[in-house]
Amino acid sequence: MEQRTNIIELKHITKIFEDGFAAVEDFNLEIGRGEFVTFLGPSGCGKTTTLRMIAGFDIPTSGEILLNGSPITHLPPNKRPINTVFQRYALFPHMNIYDNIAFGLKQKKTPKDIIQKKVKRVLALVDLEGFEKRSISTLSGGQQQRVAIARALVNEPEILLLDEPLGALDLKMRQEMQLELKAMHKKLGITFIYVTHDQEEALTMSDKIVVMSKGKMQQIGSPEDIYNEPKNAFVADFIGQSNIFNGIMTGKLRARFCGGEFACVDDVEEGTHITAVVRPEDVIITQPEQGIIEGVVSSVIFKGMHYEITVESGRYEMVIQSVKSARVGERVGMQVEPDNIHIMIAEDHTNFFVADINKDYRLEYNDTILDTSLTRLIPGSRRGENGELLDVSGEVVDITRTKVQVAIQPQNITMTDDQQQGLVHGTISNLIYKGDHYSYVIHTDIGQDFVVDDEYLWNMNDSVGLIMPVEKMTFTVKR
Repeated sequence: MEQRTNIIELKHITKIFEDGFAAVEDFNLEIGRGEFVTFLGPSGCGKTTTLRMIAGFDIPTSGEILLNGSPITHLPPNKRPINTVFQRYALFPHMNIYDNIAFGLKQKKTPKDIIQKKVKRVLALVDLEGFEKRSISTLSGGQQQRVAIARALVNEPEILLLDEPLGALDLKMRQEMQLELKAMHKKLGITFIYVTHDQEEALTMSDKIVVMSKGKMQQIGSPEDIYNEPKNAFVADFIGQSNIFNGIMTGKLRARFCGGEFACVDDVEEGTHITAVVRPEDVIITQPEQGIIEGVVSSVIFKGMHYEITVESGRYEMVIQSVKSARVGERVGMQVEPDNIHIMIAEDHTNFFVADINKDYRLEYNDTILDTSLTRLIPGSRRGENGELLDVSGEVVDITRTKVQVAIQPQNITMTDDQQQGLVHGTISNLIYKGDHYSYVIHTDIGQDFVVDDEYLWNMNDSVGLIMPVEKMTFTVKR
């Protein structure tokens, strides 16, 4: 009989809470025996809810959970061979290390000699031998975390669940514990299911990463696959640092984005709207005339192993990681090797641009005021006596560090041949007929491309103005 390799299977799991909020929707996942699997995503993405359903603390609204092929969907937590380590370790402060670890075994009325043997084994595993009588209150955060892990492991679970267990540790201790947990997993050989919002943690420790957003799985794969071959713009943006641009395929293995035309290796049909992803470490700085695009260095930050250099090219911004520094104000060229450009067919054609907050604390783009309330965009903010913008703590908002990303859909932009009208002006560089409308790419005077849907036929190279109603825009503040 063939041995089953999947220890946990989640089939069409959905969790809807009483207020109607869908935390997890139609979630499907298979986890192999002995794997280190990490659920990764921002707060509210459903990763902890999924973990709690595996543990039995939450019951799915619909769907099924299998353990070794048998349903456990409605099985209580104490009947599952699964233990959980929480971010708040929930140790008993009045007990010493030994009694904390032995607590679960004592509750099961395990013989004293067996308890001693098992506690001794896990103390060695977490490098706390000789600390048995120490009070919990005398331990560092890292030591308390080891005790919490030992308390879970002493029950010899088939699966260990870890819900952001390193969140309370400082950076150096967190990095040390990442390596210790990975080594512990290798030594034990049991299944680890780990929850975190920290990309570095996920990439460092995992065999498999499940990237989640809004209750749904966005991508599943090895750390290398997730980093090098993101399936969509969300994954590319969330895993590591990425430059993400809207663009269009202009020919065989050629794509236009960020104001330039690049060779690439993804064979996508000409005229297709795409999202281009370029990792900062893959951008090559050149002399201005040698670059495919060029721009001006706007900031340089020393990061220890490299410099993080931001270059403004028209209205675009390229972030670069380089071992060589650059000077603010210096004009540079930029190249990217074809195999370092990741092309994805655009999920939608939303237009994004970045607006500035001017010295009068008003939102401005292309020398035009966008008539919207900044206090509405920045929760808790208010105007001061002199008109300045104050944040929730009463401090003046630093407009040099605050940017507002604006989004507008192609169907909400109107083209006009009146050059005196419109937020921006440009030239039609591509058009595609989509059955009931035309999809245009407008290359603007300020170097940014916009996608516009229009039922009427315009000609290539027509000069147009783009009218964008503020009420059709959505705003995201980045500070």
